Amino acid sequence: MAEGQFVALLRGINVGGKNIIRMADLKASFEEMGFTDVATYIQSGNVLFATKEANSRLTTLIEKGLSGRFGYQSVVVVRSHAQLRKAVEQAPRGFGKQPARFRYDVIFLKDPLKSSEAMASVSLKEGVDRAWAGEDLLYFARLSAKATQSRLGRIVQLPIYQSMTIRNWNTTVKLLALMDARTKGG
Repeated sequence: MAEGQFVALLRGINVGGKNIIRMADLKASFEEMGFTDVATYIQSGNVLFATKEANSRLTTLIEKGLSGRFGYQSVVVVRSHAQLRKAVEQAPRGFGKQPARFRYDVIFLKDPLKSSEAMASVSLKEGVDRAWAGEDLLYFARLSAKATQSRLGRIVQLPIYQSMTIRNWNTTVKLLALMDARTKGG
């Protein structure tokens, strides 16, 4: 089996002084778990890596490894290169195209959470928030001029939040570009 390219999106590290993990330590932990071509992107817990391991086993393997090494309850959403490409390519028409007017986020869902269930839990402020369900994620846009009125922040108070992680659109697109470059270089 050939190695596949993946990204692990860690939830709740290096935010508000909690679960502080240096990127060098995070990279080393992934290498110790047997992953190759490991790289991190920004401090919010994005780890690019390669493995021959089956995608279905990666989340459990990584969560167990990180929880043991860093002493916190790790929550990870893993996406393959193809899944991340699909997330970017299937964004709603015009999503991410007006960054001066809107803030764009992608809410990545952890199995077994389905987008229909997550969408039903998301509260939207009329005239401020818009959300669309994707295959295993939600797309969320909020009007920049009224961002303080957005209800996106309320999602962290919901029990369902334990099964998701949020990345802004720029980070999502950059992660795909990094994965594309790694594939072409390899």
